[in-house]
Amino acid sequence: MNENQKPVVSTEELVAAVKKATEAVFATMLGLELSIKEAFVEKATAVVPASGVVSLIGLAGAMVGTGSLSCSCEFACRMSGALLMAEHTQMDEEVLDSIAEITNMVIGNVKTTLEDRLGASLGLSIPTVIFGLNFQTRSGRSQEWVVVPFASGADNLYVQLCLGPNKDSAAKPGRPGFALPQVVNF
Repeated sequence: MNENQKPVVSTEELVAAVKKATEAVFATMLGLELSIKEAFVEKATAVVPASGVVSLIGLAGAMVGTGSLSCSCEFACRMSGALLMAEHTQMDEEVLDSIAEITNMVIGNVKTTLEDRLGASLGLSIPTVIFGLNFQTRSGRSQEWVVVPFASGADNLYVQLCLGPNKDSAAKPGRPGFALPQVVNF
């Protein structure tokens, strides 16, 4: 990718990256089987359960945006139990930490795929996990979310990405999302 060219990743490429990353994490780290449902594009707001858990993680660099995992509290406890090999029947710090780590692994694998595809580095923020009743998430920008739903038994998981080219034409390689420091000699 040359300096003036904006990165472009198709919806199909994003869906394939999410599918591969999610299935790898669930098979390797959780030992849980997943079936993929039909992916779709949602305008402006991310599709999340009316109640449950959502974990958000930022991406920065050649492309900027947000990755997200959302599910019911029951499925969050089940995933945490599989990751930590301990039973969890209610939301607690271990479950929230586990969901953050699963988000980091899934979206981190997607990030690696995108870096290979774009030939440019991307950075990840620290995940933020929210849980409760009657909440909704939305992006501050009017972007499209690529939503890839999965099922594991009766439980559903939604992996979502809202990505676009970094409009900061002055963005330089280095620590994605942060300006390079200026060095002053005296």
